[in-house]
Amino acid sequence: QVKQATNQIVMNCADIDIITASYAPEGDEEVHATGFNYQNEDEKVTLSFPSTLQKGTGTLKIDFVGELNDKMKGFYRSKYTTPTGDTRYAAVTQFEATDARRAFPCWDEPAIKATFDISLVVPKDRVALSNMNVIDRKPYPDDENLVEVKFARTPIMSTYLVAFVVGEYDFVEARSLDGVLVRVYTPVGKAEQGKFALEVAAKTLPFYKDYFNVPYPLPKIDLIAIADFAAGAMENWGLVTYRETALLIDPKNSCSSSRQWVALVVGHELAHQWFGNLVTMEWWTHLWLNEGFASWIEYLCVDHCFPEYDIWTQFVSADYTRAQELDALDNSHPIEVSVGHPSEVDEIFDAISYSKGASVIRMLHDYIGDEDFRKGMNLYLTKFQQKNAATEDLWESLEKASGKPIAAVMNTWTKQMGFPLIYVEAEQQEDDKVLKLVQKKFCASGPYTGEDFPMWMVPISICTSDDPTRAKMQILMDKPELTLVLKDVKPDQWVKLNLGTVGFYRTQYSPDMLESLIPAIKDLSLPPVDRLGLQNDLFSLARAGIISTVEVLKVMEAFVNEPNYTVWSDLSCNLGILSTLLSHTDFYEEIQVFVKDVFSPIGERLGWDPKPGEGHLDALLRGLVLGKLGKAGHKATLEEARRRFKDHVEGKHILSADLRSPVYVTILKHGDSTTLDTMLKLHKQADMQEEKNRIERVLGAISQPELIQKVLTFALSEEVRPQDTVSVIGGVAGGSKQGRKAAWKFVRDNWEELYNRYQGGFLISRLIKLTVDGFANDKMAAEVKAFFESHPAPSAERTVQQCCENILLNAAWLKRDAENIHQYFLQRKAPPAMV
Repeated sequence: QVKQATNQIVMNCADIDIITASYAPEGDEEVHATGFNYQNEDEKVTLSFPSTLQKGTGTLKIDFVGELNDKMKGFYRSKYTTPTGDTRYAAVTQFEATDARRAFPCWDEPAIKATFDISLVVPKDRVALSNMNVIDRKPYPDDENLVEVKFARTPIMSTYLVAFVVGEYDFVEARSLDGVLVRVYTPVGKAEQGKFALEVAAKTLPFYKDYFNVPYPLPKIDLIAIADFAAGAMENWGLVTYRETALLIDPKNSCSSSRQWVALVVGHELAHQWFGNLVTMEWWTHLWLNEGFASWIEYLCVDHCFPEYDIWTQFVSADYTRAQELDALDNSHPIEVSVGHPSEVDEIFDAISYSKGASVIRMLHDYIGDEDFRKGMNLYLTKFQQKNAATEDLWESLEKASGKPIAAVMNTWTKQMGFPLIYVEAEQQEDDKVLKLVQKKFCASGPYTGEDFPMWMVPISICTSDDPTRAKMQILMDKPELTLVLKDVKPDQWVKLNLGTVGFYRTQYSPDMLESLIPAIKDLSLPPVDRLGLQNDLFSLARAGIISTVEVLKVMEAFVNEPNYTVWSDLSCNLGILSTLLSHTDFYEEIQVFVKDVFSPIGERLGWDPKPGEGHLDALLRGLVLGKLGKAGHKATLEEARRRFKDHVEGKHILSADLRSPVYVTILKHGDSTTLDTMLKLHKQADMQEEKNRIERVLGAISQPELIQKVLTFALSEEVRPQDTVSVIGGVAGGSKQGRKAAWKFVRDNWEELYNRYQGGFLISRLIKLTVDGFANDKMAAEVKAFFESHPAPSAERTVQQCCENILLNAAWLKRDAENIHQYFLQRKAPPAMV
């Protein structure tokens, strides 16, 4: 549409050569463009015409050549090996955020929607897929080896969701209850491995249809496994692309955590078919809404499909605490970031957009209640279908449905960065408890001392030992201080804030309130998610220097009877952070002893082999505990791991998938060059990407300097897929003190190659974070800062700042608490004094 007379047309275009272009006004002669001016920096091209194009509609025809690149973005080639060992290529697309313009010249912005009629000319023995169903397939006139495949017209949609794939694939298919044809495409010969995802997808589509009360808008949906893939998956409308490990499950070789990951990712991408694809964000500033929402509802969906996963408790450990960790930094950012240039988009695909986004939506859902929330969602999706919307539009729909001040509350969470720490103390007045609450911004660097006083509107729920699972009081805290009266709470009853760890805040209790909560951890009367939240809050308060780390270590010892996998997983993470910190001291061995003490009782209870009647969570817990004990050098665990590994390698008794990671990491941590060679051989023989990744992630546990170098060299070799190099190097950095130094040097020495490989995508940010986050002295922070000043990585700028801040925080923590921690460990071992 020509809106006003012009002799130029400007569109997005990157790495494309235009041969000819012409414009034909409706019912008139076509005019040929005489000049193409490429603005490469801005990824645009200007087409100049010899005469003025008048107002009205017309057809623009462009003949162009592009490149099937190796960058895992745009229209790119993905390398795979056939079962007979030949190297082949598939051609696939990844357009989000701004790479459709690498495949065809277009107006490549989310708000500019259109319908697409796609035809592909492909070799006749290849599978060709796109967003819609095939409506015609005929021989190509100029070459008998090619066919032309024509797809149905798409609904009105954004360019970043257009997709096509050409390659060799097998598939399994099913119809969902509401009649949608669902297919899962797998590498040739692995159709069997698509069944689990197929089952989840077929269950999920009707769940969302019912939840949103809006039918799935296309006739089919394909889920496809792609060999080289930078992200986890991409929600292209009707043709969702995945890393192999996010889609394929082999009953014999896949572990429980992989099944869970596949279920979550399928749930996430299918949610986008409504939230994102049918209704699309106005501009990338609202990306968080897409991602935060899908990251929240994927859990709702998995909880529906697999109630035995206890997935909402896992949400707290996987998303909520991760977001709080990042958001406590001075270099965090608000959920909603204004995005200007496309290069700034890559930067916001981070834990704030996804995990904090999901956490505040979970808090909002809890505050509104499920029924009104669903009503509001339906209002939103029906009002804006096939259109674009902004964050405010969602608030308005939810406000209408619930009658609550949604926008006012949510703006405090999305427009300012950070979150509150709520300090609480209690005073008994006869039969009532009077609580005094104070909110201040929570900072990783200690008590907040800023000039301004950021304030949040915080939905707060409070429970007591009377009924730990039900809120005795719910209130919206919309001022800095608040005094509440809890009626009929006896002196011996405890009080806990943030029931279910739903509110996005940390809590600091007065010493006597905390004291009264400890027995409730020991006797498990406090629900798992609340035990987890309490421990995590304390740990982060210690990290920030608000309380002493020794206090937290004492509380950790109260978890001896803990049965819950997720609580252990969170404890284990925190002990891992502490262990990395103390690797900079000369009493590193002491924390290994502490880890063994904390984990051996549960290790003995679980044993090595699944007992009858055990489920998904028991398998996850066993893997976690054995890995932790093995890495720490627990003697019995190490011996058993070596024995089982030997049987596994000799083919006498193959390790169950759930035991592989813990066994591999244990034998490598205490292994030599023979161990490493054996692992590399297993890697070469592995037919499944999941097994290759499993090995790649643990190789860094090896501790001899020359072997560490060998692993780093392996990371950049042909043996490792480009997207997985990052986790090999990250594994080395997280494996040991020597590994950390070596990995950082390796990244610096190979910077050109690594940077070119990931071209400013988010993998470069992940690489930097994994490599440098564990350092703990001021000199290193300066070194990291200096390196990236002379080797700029624009899309990772914020990551670099966050890493430098983390290194300085680690250094301060070490200075502050190392001696106390050391004394605590020594005194734990001392025999009790004789009286």
